[in-house]
Amino acid sequence: MDTFLASLDAGNTPFLDQIEREALETNVPVIRTQTQGLLRFLLAMRRPMSILEVGCAIGFSALLMSEYAPEGCKITTIEKYEKRIPVAKANFARAGKEETITLLEGDAADILGELPGPYDFIFMDAAKGQYIHFLPEVLRLLAPGGLLVSDNVLQDGDILESRFAVERRNRTIHSRMREYLYELTHHEALQTVVLPVGDGVTVSCLKGVR
Repeated sequence: MDTFLASLDAGNTPFLDQIEREALETNVPVIRTQTQGLLRFLLAMRRPMSILEVGCAIGFSALLMSEYAPEGCKITTIEKYEKRIPVAKANFARAGKEETITLLEGDAADILGELPGPYDFIFMDAAKGQYIHFLPEVLRLLAPGGLLVSDNVLQDGDILESRFAVERRNRTIHSRMREYLYELTHHEALQTVVLPVGDGVTVSCLKGVR
């Protein structure tokens, strides 16, 4: 099924394809093909003018969102892994996106509380065990009617298993991700759908007038 769906994907620009190849060659994970398609669709539908990304890596998803967001959209992205920050900056420069994408260096746990917001669109793709801890600040920063998109929420199927069936080193992430999914789907201020796209994606809309 995944192979068939991937064969239908319209693909990205040659530059984005090049960045994706470079990421795969250096073992840097990037969002999966189906997730890329979902992001392109949501950006076309919602047309956000301000985007926050939590977890930049080498900048692939920020560049993708910049490519498919409306003209004039500003993106703020956060990354704490020191070895990836210069690569991301170089990729933004190669794309001529230095004025469009702002990279904040450091731990999102510290940075999120300092941001004023609001953002029309927030993409969560950082350390999976930290999603639940980031959520209060992320919701503060999300504009009414805005979208929160969270990637890798199904953990390659591990989330379906009992915590005792998961490797011991992954049990904390497993329990926190389950807590995160419950919070998203039961939060009175959110309308959330969980999609089996890529490695699992949630799309949450903050209720209220946009």
